[in-house]
Amino acid sequence: MNDKAKRAIGLKYDSTDKKNAPKVVSKGYGDLADAIINLAQENGVLIHEDPYLSEVLSRLDIGQDIPESLYFVIAELLAYSYVLQGKVPPGWEDIVKHIDFTV
Repeated sequence: MNDKAKRAIGLKYDSTDKKNAPKVVSKGYGDLADAIINLAQENGVLIHEDPYLSEVLSRLDIGQDIPESLYFVIAELLAYSYVLQGKVPPGWEDIVKHIDFTV
C-alpha cells in the first residue's frame, strides 16, 4: 500500500465499562477511508487527523483493543472530544471548572 494513501480508523470506547480499552471498529484505505469519514461526519462523530497515530492504529485488527502504549494519547483525545461536545468526562467535573475556555 502507498504510505500516502488516505486511511481512516474508527475507535469505540464504552465509558461505562472501565475494564475495556477502546477498540478498533472500522478501518479502510482510499475510497473506503473516504466512506468511513463521510459516514462519521453524517453521524456527528468527531474526527481527528494524525498520520502517525493512524499508522500505528492501522496495524490493528477490527475488534482489537488499542495497545497500552496508546492509552494516554487516546484518553486525551477522548477527553478533548467530550469538552468539544460540551460534555464533561467522568471524573473531570472539578478540573473543567478551572479551565478558561475563552482564551
